[in-house]
Amino acid sequence: MNLLLPESHYRVHALLAFLLSGLMLAPHAQSQHNVPPQELENVGVTEKLGEYVSGDIRLVNEYGEEVLLGEYLNNGRPLMLAMVYFECPMLCNLILQGMMKGVSELSWQPGKEFDILTVSISPTETPELAMANKQLYLERLENPDAASGIHFLTGTEEEVRRLGDQVGFYYQWNEQTQEYMHGSTLIFLSETGRVSRYLHGIDYPELMLRNALSDAAQGRIGSPIDRLVLYCFQYDSSAGSYVPVAVNIMKLGGVVTLLVLGVFLGFFFLRERKESRTNQHHTAE
Repeated sequence: MNLLLPESHYRVHALLAFLLSGLMLAPHAQSQHNVPPQELENVGVTEKLGEYVSGDIRLVNEYGEEVLLGEYLNNGRPLMLAMVYFECPMLCNLILQGMMKGVSELSWQPGKEFDILTVSISPTETPELAMANKQLYLERLENPDAASGIHFLTGTEEEVRRLGDQVGFYYQWNEQTQEYMHGSTLIFLSETGRVSRYLHGIDYPELMLRNALSDAAQGRIGSPIDRLVLYCFQYDSSAGSYVPVAVNIMKLGGVVTLLVLGVFLGFFFLRERKESRTNQHHTAE
């Protein structure tokens, strides 16, 4: 009996070993470049799709009235949540400007098809400041009828942190810069308070907002395709948009290549095995 494998089998095994080693090394190379500075360790967004926010979170509206988060739930409308602070020198303004720009392009209107909750992460900010910001962005929206669906809220450190923890929005005060460090994202909730979708960055095109609101309205959770697209792209603050991440794209390309190659090699191996059995049968005769 001949136990030697054909030369083609050795080439196949070597190629598979090379591809697998490349795929295992890629995450290590990426992790070296993705280590955040120490001061940002507790800052960022952890997507908690499918989780629920608590209706008993206490906040204060722009009129100085204490409200429960539950008052904005179960009204037949999904929610668009932005966690910012009104005295933010730059990023929060860009987030709100991008949000209002996208909302202005929607055929849907706040207060009818959906609601907007803008919650300050700073416990020192007041309802008066919240009202001033609401009026400012309503003017930019140029739609006074939307006022009933746009809410600017403040709250205590404990209650706002509670909300942030439930939606995966983590932020931290920086004593050196006297500013909050935080991410830039919009969070979409169903009418029952279930986290449905995240949109990261400062640019929110009408199509993205419409799809996110539609999913939230129907209680759908972000799809695996959404996660795949975000995996290949990373937010570039200097460009104000998402840019491709070469390492992630290469890793996904490697996985796809390996799967395709595996299917091809499977057919190749079965064909050779069949031919070998046929040759052995003819030799035996």
